[in-house]
Amino acid sequence: MVVGIQSRGFARWLAPVLALLVVIQLTACGDKEPEQRKAFVDYLQNTVMRSGMSIPTLSEDQKQKFGNYAGDYAILVGFSQQLSKSVEASLIPVLDQINQIHTAQDYMSKRDSLQQSLGALNLLGQQIQSAKLQADNARTALKQPDDLKAVYNQAYDKIVTVPANALMPTIPTTASFVQDLVQVGDFLQAQGNQVSFNNGGVQFRTQQQTTQYNTMMANLVAKQQNLLNAQKTVQGVMQ
Repeated sequence: MVVGIQSRGFARWLAPVLALLVVIQLTACGDKEPEQRKAFVDYLQNTVMRSGMSIPTLSEDQKQKFGNYAGDYAILVGFSQQLSKSVEASLIPVLDQINQIHTAQDYMSKRDSLQQSLGALNLLGQQIQSAKLQADNARTALKQPDDLKAVYNQAYDKIVTVPANALMPTIPTTASFVQDLVQVGDFLQAQGNQVSFNNGGVQFRTQQQTTQYNTMMANLVAKQQNLLNAQKTVQGVMQ
């Protein structure tokens, strides 16, 4: 009986001690949040805001340092990686193909590859919109203190909103130019032996052929500045 009484007494004494330990442990964990928040804010300001669109993934040490805020960063880097992958698979290759056209014969030799690239290019807009919608929804679900939210929103605009909005208009501009290039290639191909090439130029046998070709060339020249602007935009975004 004595043993039982002592055991119950010890249990009553131990219960508040354990409760106190739990409180201390919870408080200690809670104390990490301000430190994690500060580290994350510093990283956004000094790394993300000073970098290009492509931002680095976090090391395991950084993930520990940022705590739950590593998930907030994952939204940014996830969009950045998706955008880079999509643009590098469609828009950049087709711009490179355009820049490789130097002679009249190039319109014919590049025609098939340009035609094929239009499919991937037309999908790019959907890919950007889908990636941005996913990122927007993820950001909306975040619960951030006001001081972090202000900095995070700036980083979000830089990595997500601004690049997406800048790239979207370049897609139809580039696609329209590519379609015109393909049209020239189709026209030259259709002329058969009624056309000859020399010194990078082209000669036709009839005035009608010449007029039609010159009209297509004038159309390309009229769109060339828009294409150059699109190229500069892509280069600026992808730096």
